[in-house]
Amino acid sequence: MGGLYGVVSKSDCVEDLFYGTDYHSHLGTRRGGLAARGKDGFIRFIHNIENAQFRSKFESDILRMSGNMGIGCISDMEDQPLLITSHLGSYALVTVGKINNLQDLADEAFRKKGVHFSEMNDGTINPTELVATLINQGESFEEGIRKVHELVDGSCTFLILTPDCIYAGRDRYGRTPLIIGEKQDGLCASMESCAFPNLGYQHRYELGPGEVVRLTPEGMESRIPPGKQLRICAFLWIYFGYPASDYEGINVEHARNRCGAALARNDAVEADLVAGIPDSGIGHAIGYSNESRKPHCRPFVKYTPTWPRSFMPQNQDVRDLVARMKLIPIRAIIENKRILFCEDSIVRGTQLKDTIRRLFQFGAREVHVRPACPPLLYACRFLNFSRTRSDMDLAGRKAISEIDQNPKPDLALYTDHCSESYAAMVEVIRKKLNLTSLKYQTLPDMIEAIGLPREKVCTYCWDGKG
Repeated sequence: MGGLYGVVSKSDCVEDLFYGTDYHSHLGTRRGGLAARGKDGFIRFIHNIENAQFRSKFESDILRMSGNMGIGCISDMEDQPLLITSHLGSYALVTVGKINNLQDLADEAFRKKGVHFSEMNDGTINPTELVATLINQGESFEEGIRKVHELVDGSCTFLILTPDCIYAGRDRYGRTPLIIGEKQDGLCASMESCAFPNLGYQHRYELGPGEVVRLTPEGMESRIPPGKQLRICAFLWIYFGYPASDYEGINVEHARNRCGAALARNDAVEADLVAGIPDSGIGHAIGYSNESRKPHCRPFVKYTPTWPRSFMPQNQDVRDLVARMKLIPIRAIIENKRILFCEDSIVRGTQLKDTIRRLFQFGAREVHVRPACPPLLYACRFLNFSRTRSDMDLAGRKAISEIDQNPKPDLALYTDHCSESYAAMVEVIRKKLNLTSLKYQTLPDMIEAIGLPREKVCTYCWDGKG
């Protein structure tokens, strides 16, 4: 998915930029980058962070950086920030999102002649460079940004660092958050508000969908007003987001607790203990445990000193290895127990299947799983969580293909949690995972746990309604 962070300050901001960007490391996969603007112009560093923490790669770099304005990012694939020179002047750019029509936009740019793309990765165009190309088509930054909002199919949240300011822009429908923090000598723009407390910032403002603000050490001004249609990603509260962050005024951990409580209210299974698949399943499990009054325990502990989050590697075999090696089972808690696990979601199910197998190997009597969201039936079109995923990789779609021989099944039958088709799909998934029982969260209960009106939340992954 990726994350971004920017700072403007009356004093040197590099330390805040370094730590603020680091607070987005849970969102990233492969690349990290920082750019600052000081008296000698722009200075930038980019590193691979697949096998090392962000901080360890940049600790020496920040000693060579200075400036009162800067931007940073944790990126899915592409190198960022990019340094651009155009008729708008020199600037640095970071983006988060997904551009479904990237090649079409590039082809259109080629037809105008004089355009080239140099930041290639594995033979593909760097999406951030494409965004820069669109911005440069405007007579001003504001006009160029409007082109991005108008032309991009998908989403694009960004920060633009110029010699004078930072432009902070939220994607057209607000699928990702962008929040302004404030302290005595400056402002920051962050996707994750968890970056604020330890750096001394207070929440000042959350951008609306498509809104753009201009940040300087002297203050903030609106440059493009917010749109009226918000479709923020529900998965921020279910999985992506950090527990200490708030989006649209709603805390992630509280939402997960409410989600777990809803699972418990609709469940009558007998279990000896409740646990969460570390880390994002834990908040859901605490809510389930408190509501059901079943004890919360840790049958697995996560070894965090060297193993990253298992979604990070792009290779499935490496993802599975990371998932296995980082979770250490505790036989004394597992043996002869009926264990109920809360999980944020079941995507492919490959890692969960191995986890369940290990539980039975360590003597579990029963294993019940309660995902905090409905079955995933559509690969996300709006956030770049994994470029390798297609609809048919999803556990739900694989199950449907076994049940329904129609090459284009009516997926509406499988999104209705009261239907026979839905029950059949869940049963196929349960058997494949070798679970004692499997019961998913319903979409209405998930939306209620998040706490926003249904029309303001993107649920495309579950029902195809983006």
